[in-house]
Amino acid sequence: MAKAGESSFSDEIMESDIEFEGEVVEPDNDLPQKMGDPSVEVSEEKRDKAQLYKKKGVDALSEGKLHEAIEHLTEGILLNPTSAILYATRAGVFMKMKKPNAAIRDADAALQINPDSAKGYKSRGMAKAMLGKWEDAAHDLHLAAKLDFDEEIGAELKKVEPNVHKIEEHKKKYERLRKEREMKKADTERKRKHAEEVSAASAVLKDGDVITIRSSNEFEAKLKAASSLSRLVILYFTATWCGPCRFMGPVYKSLAEKHQNVVFLKVDIDELGNVAHRWNVTSVPTFSFVINSKEIDKVVGADKAGLERKLAQYSSP
Repeated sequence: MAKAGESSFSDEIMESDIEFEGEVVEPDNDLPQKMGDPSVEVSEEKRDKAQLYKKKGVDALSEGKLHEAIEHLTEGILLNPTSAILYATRAGVFMKMKKPNAAIRDADAALQINPDSAKGYKSRGMAKAMLGKWEDAAHDLHLAAKLDFDEEIGAELKKVEPNVHKIEEHKKKYERLRKEREMKKADTERKRKHAEEVSAASAVLKDGDVITIRSSNEFEAKLKAASSLSRLVILYFTATWCGPCRFMGPVYKSLAEKHQNVVFLKVDIDELGNVAHRWNVTSVPTFSFVINSKEIDKVVGADKAGLERKLAQYSSP
């Protein structure tokens, strides 16, 4: 039983081994065998001589004289480099010599000459199986079977297909793990960004204090920060000339000290009339209760009890 490592995904989730059925061999690293030029014109005389060498090669093969068979078939290829069958036959001999890379070179040559060479696909498929390239082997063997099925192809597929199935299951498993890891990574990134947003938001808000707004940009920034923290905001619209406002000012400050999870903003309508207009403020003091930048309620006038009641209602957990 051969054991081959299955490489991990690009992000290296993890490595694993698959126990494959069947024997594999070490790749042959010999110098490439002699090959002919299929573009040359071949005379009838050379074709005939090539056929004779093919016969000698096949006879030598039947007698187990593999090196002699290679020599005869090579002579035939050099005489007739347009013969796909000569390359495919020599590929078969290389297979018996346990030289799959040489067999693949010959099979490639045969298929270049004749893309429908069943023997070419068969030889290449068997050679790739010998190297443990199970998926490539199955692909070539299935093509060979469609062109000209024989028992040897069927027997080889029975060896190869269980390994292909193992690879497919392996890929499914690690694709699932890869997706799970990506989801965890994305979730961690979301939490990190949220933590940064919370930290940044907390830095611009003053817990337990009243924040006097000086500009529209500052106003929007405070509302955005409060929204990111899911905090209740109270907008206290006031004016320096407003007598009741002077009464409510200390009350508002005292409430801010007690309710530190609520954001207390103070807006002078004479300084930021555009903000007051946008929030439909028609008189002061006005206290708008806001969640996620949307007004949910309001108290108009110097109604201390009403303000405290609404604050208790909306600031409750």
